[in-house]
Amino acid sequence: MCGRFQISKVVDEVQIRFHVDVEKEWYRQIFNAAPAMLLPVITNEESENLNFFRWGLIPSWSKVASIGSKMINARAETLTEKPTFKKALQKRRCLIPSDGFYEWKKTSSGKQPFRICMKDESLFAYAGLWENWKDKDDKLIQTFTIITTTPNRIVADIHDRMPVILKPEFEKLWLDTQIPLKEIVEILKPFPEQEMKAYLVSPLINSVKNNSPELMAEIGNGINENNNLELF
Repeated sequence: MCGRFQISKVVDEVQIRFHVDVEKEWYRQIFNAAPAMLLPVITNEESENLNFFRWGLIPSWSKVASIGSKMINARAETLTEKPTFKKALQKRRCLIPSDGFYEWKKTSSGKQPFRICMKDESLFAYAGLWENWKDKDDKLIQTFTIITTTPNRIVADIHDRMPVILKPEFEKLWLDTQIPLKEIVEILKPFPEQEMKAYLVSPLINSVKNNSPELMAEIGNGINENNNLELF
């Protein structure tokens, strides 16, 4: 599962990395992105723009918006089987810019939060799906879900799932809905652990009310390149 992440880079960095136009009055640095928030996405229909959709997919056929809280993630292994996701996989794909995500490791002393990111702290994109939904007043709400897969060795010591992080060369491919599904699902693999790192962060991340750079600060424990928890 992926239930928290950050998009902490300034707007200029996002524009340059993803070659998109951004309405700067909408953009803000988010250190604790959580479900139901309006967050940046790049869709296959507007790949030149950064848009802001609600996290938690609401299928077009749904009667209620609350279903979105149960659809913040979609498993890569069953995308082509589940009706909820199959049509979106064919027609509505998106990139979700980020520079790290959080997961919680179960320990004898309770759950410990970790930040997981690139070794060089660079921006990357999750593979996602998006939908249009209208409420009873005919108001359009656009939502998205993050696709997850099996973990690489860095993440496996913390959690049994990880978000699909696309290699940069696959980002445009993911947005190309002309590519056969059989080919496109092949890129939904765990990101190479050699390029990633993980470290312990403050339990302040547990509350969605907290949103500051301090949430990303390392507090002492980490996962080394041999996938072992170590103390610094």
